Amino acid sequence: MVFSFFKKQPEKIMRARPAAVPQPTNDRGSATGVSSKEKPKPVAAPVGLARSDVPFATPAPTGENPPLDLSEFVFSEIAAEFQVEAELDPLDAEAEEAAMFFANGQDAAARALLEKSTSARRSGPGERLWLMLFDLLRLTGQKSAFEALEIEYAQAFEKQPPVWRDAAVGAREAGKVVGTALFKGDLLGDNDAGFEAVRLALKTNSQLRLDLSKVRQLDAAGCERLLALLQQARRGRGAIDLLGRDGLGALLDSRIAAGRPEDRACWLLKLELCQLRGQLEVFEEMAINYAVTFEISPPSWEFERVADNEPAPLELAAADQLLTEAYVIKGEIRGARFSDLQAYAAAKDPVLVDCSTVTRMDFLSAGALLNALTTVKRSGRQIIVRHPNHLLAELFRVVGLRSVAEIDLARN
Repeated sequence: MVFSFFKKQPEKIMRARPAAVPQPTNDRGSATGVSSKEKPKPVAAPVGLARSDVPFATPAPTGENPPLDLSEFVFSEIAAEFQVEAELDPLDAEAEEAAMFFANGQDAAARALLEKSTSARRSGPGERLWLMLFDLLRLTGQKSAFEALEIEYAQAFEKQPPVWRDAAVGAREAGKVVGTALFKGDLLGDNDAGFEAVRLALKTNSQLRLDLSKVRQLDAAGCERLLALLQQARRGRGAIDLLGRDGLGALLDSRIAAGRPEDRACWLLKLELCQLRGQLEVFEEMAINYAVTFEISPPSWEFERVADNEPAPLELAAADQLLTEAYVIKGEIRGARFSDLQAYAAAKDPVLVDCSTVTRMDFLSAGALLNALTTVKRSGRQIIVRHPNHLLAELFRVVGLRSVAEIDLARN
């Protein structure tokens, strides 16, 4: 049986209980009002971890005084609104156990558990375990097993599976990005303020995530200006990672028609989106239509520019906050204390913790991160932990990090 280490239903609270009051005793030393013939009720065995098993718990007192004798105290009953949860949902239990195996470096045990789970769960919420297994295979460099799982996933869920990406290359690319710019207004050619703000942000951060999720309309002139910014970033050995691609793609589709030689910049931006998503077949079909429509050669496909994992659009605390830097955690994390996190968070709101380049984090470090962010949360700041892999996200759920921060998973 697997127990949740910090499990508590958020909508249920424990009400304060009256202080324990000693019962008067009779001459024989037994409590009055209780028959001496009555047998004491059996006491349930304790559930969960002992304090000594939780590495980041506040140390228990270790005085020399003998333990208190509470045999004559009568405790009030547990409030009806509070229920003790002794066992997890089976799906949660499997996800938690696999996450703990991986955090402890027991990769083989984690893989065996996830493979058994995915063979039995081929729809609905079970997809969560499949995504954990994809991440485990990717992070441990098992490409052939990953590709075999892609086929099974496509058959089971009838949608495109996650795409293989080398963990080391992905970490280098993601680690470069530390800025997020929220595009103001619509993608129109006369939106000088919006494009100027992005240009200034790009000067400060050559690696930039540009959030276009608020864009509701566009025109060819606006697409042309955005393409110019993308090219400017590449010439400067930087990059602009576009967020909100689904909405942008739908807007572009409304402006594109094969055989109608109009809005060429919209075609070029849509080809750019196909490139970033790794949609080679869609790119090739559209490139043919582009060549026929405009009677010129289309852009070429570039394999090294595929960015298959698009992070979800970021909800900033203030609409006019253009640029927010993140506290970046990288690599394999063991025994970390995150002592500099509070100094970073002092001048930030929201507080962004970027985990996109974390390959593994042990239980002790996850607990230390929870403690640091709990202190930040008490100051009233919004906290977003963005782009952890699915194994790490489950570990965060185990330690209770979701109670103080929003977890923003990367899309597969």
